[in-house]
Amino acid sequence: MPEPTSPLTEFIRAYEQATNSHDITQLVPLIAPEAVYWFSDGSHRGREAVLSAIAETFATIRDEIYRINDLEWIAHGDGHAVCRYRFTWTGTIDGQLRSGSGRGTNVLVNNAGTWQMLHEHLSA
Repeated sequence: MPEPTSPLTEFIRAYEQATNSHDITQLVPLIAPEAVYWFSDGSHRGREAVLSAIAETFATIRDEIYRINDLEWIAHGDGHAVCRYRFTWTGTIDGQLRSGSGRGTNVLVNNAGTWQMLHEHLSA
């Protein structure tokens, strides 16, 4: 019998894959219209603001590879789910190979049968 969180984990892996595509259009359906993201550079409210911030990251960190590890579902139900995890990234900034890591917390919402990111909080 599959774990009750299997569809949620599949969503996170699809989100990770879309992020690593560096194609902002792949992220559009995965982010809720009313999403709020908290990054180290500030807060971004609404899907368009979130996508703009992500596009800026793609422009700054070339060839970035983003990985989500130690994924833990701390709450989940039919309409909402919350997870926390550790992340790593590697990429090129100003011609130099760079890397980093941190922690993340995400809130997912089920909109008409489709999971979407409602909130993401990343910290070092």
